[in-house]
Amino acid sequence: MKSEILSMLREKNDFVSGQEMCEHFNVSRTAVWKAISSLKKEGYQIEAVNNKGYRLIHQDDILSLQEISSRLNQQQIWNNRKIVFLETTTSTNIDAKRYLEEKEQDVLVVTNYQTNGHGRRNRQWVSTDQKSLCMSIGLKPEFLPNRASSITLLAAICVCRAIRRITGLDAKIKWPNDIVISGKKVCGILTQMNAEVDYVNWIVVGIGVNVNETNFPKEQAPHATSLFLESHESYHRVLVLQEIMKEFEAEYSYFEKEADLARWKAEYEGYLVNRNQDVKVLDLKESYVGKSLGIDNQGQLLVKNEQGEIKTVFAGEVSVRGLYGYVDGE
Repeated sequence: MKSEILSMLREKNDFVSGQEMCEHFNVSRTAVWKAISSLKKEGYQIEAVNNKGYRLIHQDDILSLQEISSRLNQQQIWNNRKIVFLETTTSTNIDAKRYLEEKEQDVLVVTNYQTNGHGRRNRQWVSTDQKSLCMSIGLKPEFLPNRASSITLLAAICVCRAIRRITGLDAKIKWPNDIVISGKKVCGILTQMNAEVDYVNWIVVGIGVNVNETNFPKEQAPHATSLFLESHESYHRVLVLQEIMKEFEAEYSYFEKEADLARWKAEYEGYLVNRNQDVKVLDLKESYVGKSLGIDNQGQLLVKNEQGEIKTVFAGEVSVRGLYGYVDGE
């Protein structure tokens, strides 16, 4: 009931009487009072005035099940689907995979602190307790396995849109799965899949955003940043989550019906940080320098090498690095 009370207080943006809550939720005044008292202990500043009722006036950067549920429910996002919140966990991707293997239902897993997160090629993703947003979207899709890598690019577009709208910052995409601001990484995306030849059992899209971090480990500091460091403002992580999910849910409904990424190709290329710049492609078989031209309709990077040949770079096979640093121009 606490998440529903939060939704009601936000929607009214004014006092809501205790009697109105009792009638709406079909509970006693004591039950309402207990729920309000519990929310106050969790960091919500709720004003109580005789003959007026309750009004939400402030809240801290709270990440909890009722906070997430109330935000998503208020905007009709992720309706009637499972939300799992964990105060601490090793990896939200692992939690989402475990859930999908047991249930026939999509799931959103969120945590306050992730202790053993990883990105592509098992690279470590370090999160900060109470400052990072670590989330995984677990899906039971209807498309074929060969489309799985494309969903990473779709998620990147959604994160870019969300960050730009919330902060006004010029968020860009470093193909295929990193979001960068001012040449530094602010978000990583890891997509994992369990599939058969012609059928996807499940897909998990893991998203980690540096929101309110003020510093990073020495080895990461040159290439990492946060929304706070770039804007000098702090943000409620649940608002970042809400905006990402709003974008993702709207676009995913189209993604399931489309044959490829043609619908999003121009937008993605507009965000592509090293488009029309020289890049170094690092492959296990060969490395070469070329010019990044953009992506094809399957989301693969097109690179024109020094011999004038246009090479197709597959997301799962290579890493693309700028010639002089994490991205070109650093």
